[in-house]
Amino acid sequence: MALLTFELPDGTTRRVDVVQVLNAGYAGRSQDDVAAHVAELAELGVPAPSVTPALYPVAPYLAQHTDQVSVQHGRTSGEAEWALVVDGDGELLLTAACDHTDRELEVHGVAWSKNAGPDVLARRAWRLADVQERLDALTLRAWVTHAEHTGHAGSGEETIIQDGTLAELLTPGYWAEVLRERGDLVPGTVLISGTIPMAEGVDQFADRWRVELGDPATGDVIELAYDVVRMPAPIG
Repeated sequence: MALLTFELPDGTTRRVDVVQVLNAGYAGRSQDDVAAHVAELAELGVPAPSVTPALYPVAPYLAQHTDQVSVQHGRTSGEAEWALVVDGDGELLLTAACDHTDRELEVHGVAWSKNAGPDVLARRAWRLADVQERLDALTLRAWVTHAEHTGHAGSGEETIIQDGTLAELLTPGYWAEVLRERGDLVPGTVLISGTIPMAEGVDQFADRWRVELGDPATGDVIELAYDVVRMPAPIG
């Protein structure tokens, strides 16, 4: 299992023993956005889903606070998302997340690919109740950096690859009700929201990802960032 710790705006912390992780997919409120995401994946050879929205169980240990993701090859990428976290007292928290996915494996099975990389979560969170009335105005953005311009990861010029709001996605309340009906709205549950479209012409196979979940009403931003590091070639 994974143990995550989130700092709230009032300075308190919540420790969450993760018992299950569920990744939503094709979860746009607009069917045009869903179709755009299906088209993005189709360009990578991923077959269209049989039903939308989809929900993929992910191994609990893949929910991580980390600043480095190790990969086996160069065709992996993140996705800017929000995460709904049920803390130990059953309260719902909202934070930023990045679902790092193996795109080579994705063509053989989306569920497999989701289990081949971590769901990186920010170290700060908001109480869902505190932002509930302005959820659609919250911003969701991601930037990528490519190391070939500088010779090493973690430097170079950032390029924005995703830029939208939570109004583009099915709401945390929608997914909380789905989890409640399934009997899965229990302490230690983490649900990752699904993502918004990527900008055309931006290379998603980057060496660094940064994601921000922002609240324009307060100016507060929850951020995560990590380097993508290639592992040595296997022997044998």
